[in-house]
Amino acid sequence: MIKNVLIIDDEVQIGESIQLILDYEGYRVDYVTTGEAGLSTIRSQQFDVVLLDIQLPGRNGFEILADIKELPNSPNVIMISAFGNIENAVKATKLGAFDFIEKPIDREKLLITVRNAAQSSVLLRENEEIRKTITEDFVIIGKSRSTNDILELISKVAPTDARVLITGENGTGKELVARGIHSQSLRSENAFIDVNCAAIPHDLIESELFGHERGSFTGANQQRVGKFELADKGTLFLDEIGDMSLAAQAKVLRAIEEGKVERVGGSKKISVDVRLLAATNKNLQDEIKAGNFREDLYHRLNVIPIHVPPLRERSDDVPILIEHFTGIISGKYKKKPPVFSQAALGVLQRLPWQGNIRELRNIVERIIIIVNKPVIELNDIQFLLPAGKQNVDELILESNSFQEFKERAEKIYILKQLDMNNWNISKTAEMLDIQRSHLYNKMKKYGLTKENENG
Repeated sequence: MIKNVLIIDDEVQIGESIQLILDYEGYRVDYVTTGEAGLSTIRSQQFDVVLLDIQLPGRNGFEILADIKELPNSPNVIMISAFGNIENAVKATKLGAFDFIEKPIDREKLLITVRNAAQSSVLLRENEEIRKTITEDFVIIGKSRSTNDILELISKVAPTDARVLITGENGTGKELVARGIHSQSLRSENAFIDVNCAAIPHDLIESELFGHERGSFTGANQQRVGKFELADKGTLFLDEIGDMSLAAQAKVLRAIEEGKVERVGGSKKISVDVRLLAATNKNLQDEIKAGNFREDLYHRLNVIPIHVPPLRERSDDVPILIEHFTGIISGKYKKKPPVFSQAALGVLQRLPWQGNIRELRNIVERIIIIVNKPVIELNDIQFLLPAGKQNVDELILESNSFQEFKERAEKIYILKQLDMNNWNISKTAEMLDIQRSHLYNKMKKYGLTKENENG
């Protein structure tokens, strides 16, 4: 990727010589002779690096540097000056300069410094994009009464250190609730550590949570710090806690009661200050009766219960979630966000969504990738939905046997794919993941031609 550099220097000979060097090295370089012209240029386009002279007509380079650092997504600034004293270098650094170069400028030092500054700018932008994406992914979206009730409860609970037990089906957004609590808490500047208890083998869960000392068991080749220690002064989120072993539950209970943990194989008690949040898709009271979960731990965790209802019980959230996911996913694939027609939204709103929000997002991504239209209509999505959920009743009523039902569904699906790919056989076969010859045989079997695409 070509890096953009702006030179601000009133000494034309020096400015043009720097421009020539950087041009030769593959940078795209702009050059101006005043600070105000430089500020105007930076506001109109994005630069990775600015080379800024201290001695400028009118306002000096330090004043211009201060203005540049106030701009959103400001570039890295390298100060240049014939007066390379320590005082100038320190002042430039305090004002946010990336580096300082003395005149006459050494070519190798110039190239190294510009390269480092450009790489740093790119990394900062990428990190900002990642941060923005993470923020978008973890925001709670919805306008239904139940969602508003959850948001209100989060705002009340977050500033406290009360333990919270979050319940709900898979994919409902239990982690979003936990992150929402952390982000609004007094611990938000510290770590949010999440542990999926269902994903860790029972014989390793204690090591994961509490850490271990070197040699404490086979394979423990070095000391390990556990999640409780990593979450000190922050929040520890125990997801799917209903799948935690009874032995680990006992240790978690002890850690809550004592505010201390002990690494596996260790004898030293380590103090931890952790806000504990837990989540499960199981009914813990049933698990207690079955002997799978400790009742005393349940009461410790369940200080504030928050239940996240399934998406099918808050269908008012579906349109706004679709709009939200459409924006994120379209940005991910560098596409202009499409608009879903009211008919399409109505169908999506009525689906049962067994996989909840996670399933809805996957379907929106599938639609955006496959349906390349500014407006997405109902007939664009019917057979992109889970298990062909639309028109199933009609197909059943019109079919005399299960085999006939399958064939009718296959015919409609293939016809739809052909239509979406403008009857390009190769593209359609690739989309269906079958050989072209196999697709031709299917078309022959069902009598599919372009003339009957609407039939």
